[in-house]
Amino acid sequence: MADINTDVLIIGTGPAGSASAALLASYGVETMVINRYRWLANTPRAHITNQRTMEVLRDLGKDVEDEAYLFATGQDLMGQNVFCTSLAGEEIGRMRSWGTHPVSRAEHQLSSPSHMNDLPQTFMEPLLFKTACSRGAQARMSTEYIRHEQDADGVTTTCRDRLTGGALTVRSKYLIGADGGNSKVAEDAGLTFEGRMGVGGSMNILFKADLSKYVAHRPSVLYWVVQPGADVGGIGMGLVRMVRPWNEWLIVWGYDINQPAPDVDTAFATKVVRDLVGDRELAVEIQSVSTWTVNNLYATTLQNGRVFCMGDATHRHPPSNGLGSNTSIQDAFNLAWKLSYVLKGKAGPALLDSYQRERAPIAKQIVTRANKSIEEFGPIFKALGLLDSIDPVKMQQNMDARCDDTAAAETQRAAIRQAIAAKVYEFDAHGVEMNQRYRSEAVLADGQPEPAFEKDAELHYQPTTWPGVRLPHAWIFADDGTKASTLDLCGKGRFTVLTGIGGRGWVEAAKQLGRELGFDIEAHVIGPRQHWQDLTGDWANLREVRDSGIILVRPDQHVCWRRETIAEDPVAELRRALSFVLAL
Repeated sequence: MADINTDVLIIGTGPAGSASAALLASYGVETMVINRYRWLANTPRAHITNQRTMEVLRDLGKDVEDEAYLFATGQDLMGQNVFCTSLAGEEIGRMRSWGTHPVSRAEHQLSSPSHMNDLPQTFMEPLLFKTACSRGAQARMSTEYIRHEQDADGVTTTCRDRLTGGALTVRSKYLIGADGGNSKVAEDAGLTFEGRMGVGGSMNILFKADLSKYVAHRPSVLYWVVQPGADVGGIGMGLVRMVRPWNEWLIVWGYDINQPAPDVDTAFATKVVRDLVGDRELAVEIQSVSTWTVNNLYATTLQNGRVFCMGDATHRHPPSNGLGSNTSIQDAFNLAWKLSYVLKGKAGPALLDSYQRERAPIAKQIVTRANKSIEEFGPIFKALGLLDSIDPVKMQQNMDARCDDTAAAETQRAAIRQAIAAKVYEFDAHGVEMNQRYRSEAVLADGQPEPAFEKDAELHYQPTTWPGVRLPHAWIFADDGTKASTLDLCGKGRFTVLTGIGGRGWVEAAKQLGRELGFDIEAHVIGPRQHWQDLTGDWANLREVRDSGIILVRPDQHVCWRRETIAEDPVAELRRALSFVLAL
């Protein structure tokens, strides 16, 4: 007999776990989330928050999205990646990043109702956790996962109360492992992985110092400092990351992974800070120091029966591209509605198999991209002449040579500019963030060919309503003059039908099937003299179906079926699509 019973038990309160709890609680699912520590994130590890993640928060409620903006650093202050010899020293170059270039900014604004921002994990986790608990999720801190056993009807999980040392058993219908990069749930579930852990070593130095005079005129999240020889004869690349402008910071400094992790005391940490800032008298308050490893590992299986894993448990990679917490929260958005529908008898259990089919390719993609981004620093080092010698004096001379009035120096300057500009694949990869296309049994394409990408798919988002993609955003206008995104018409745990004048048969079909299947299906007609109007024509240009056609959208805002025109029997056609997607 278990001590506690719940529908879903979640191990971990990080971005993936807390987002899962918040979503499931919002859908009315009995949920419990545990954390082996006494509280949430104590360091601002993840921070880049992309538009798709903000859309998930928007789906949780406008109040949740607005609170995120309240604590976030806005897009304009995310600014320009700066490459320099120290913050007080010479600047080598910079690139406009995170959607701040005018062309990229336009693409961002056209793509989503939500805005990219910098929201440290120390703010994101409490927001998601609070949302979960306020909506009915049960939470236990200082509770450690020990093991689980599953059977045909559910999962029995053994935990340890770290305050009393006593054992605790939880019986759930499903178990979610969101327990980080050393996931014991994933290990116990026998999930399979490709890649390897520990390909590099890094240390984090969290500190406070007023650096306004060095950075306020060139706002950025990331300042890359190149000091040849600073790491015992190496290239000497250090990262100074803004946590809160402009007085809270995080330095990332590498160490040799083949050696034991360094023992970093306050004196060493202070010296690193002052060296990278370039101010030997700087008043520094060291807050914490930690070491971590760079990983290149992704799960090829994300579930085993009733046990699912997500977040860092399934994609373990460096922080390049800022994909970690974003992908984790989006994992939760994919799985939560499916668990809700299965638990409430609205879908067949086979629907849950689509989680792995849809999210495993994303795990591979972002781990590969993040590690490739590290490699793409090589051309910058090469252009600066840092790969031609291991002598710090010679390396510095090679860097200085770019200032000469010679043909070779002109060529070097061009190479440096090109190498820095190419880092757009890490610092403004809008397509990586927004172009996710699902292919699974929870999507019915009906043989419609997948549209090819017209531009670089990593750099540019390409809207389409092809089944499997996130619904494109367009502003539409209510008859009272207010506006909403097409995304706002969808989500909230519901399926949605979007159609135009001539598609009223789809609306009636949605009502009839809602009664038949036992759940509400939202249906909206967008057109003149309707409640929602496409006054700018943007939606008509994006929808890729005619006025009488239909776009069926899943609760996670991904298109799962479309038809160009009205069917002879709309009820039968919509029933066919829903039955396929929901594995009924």
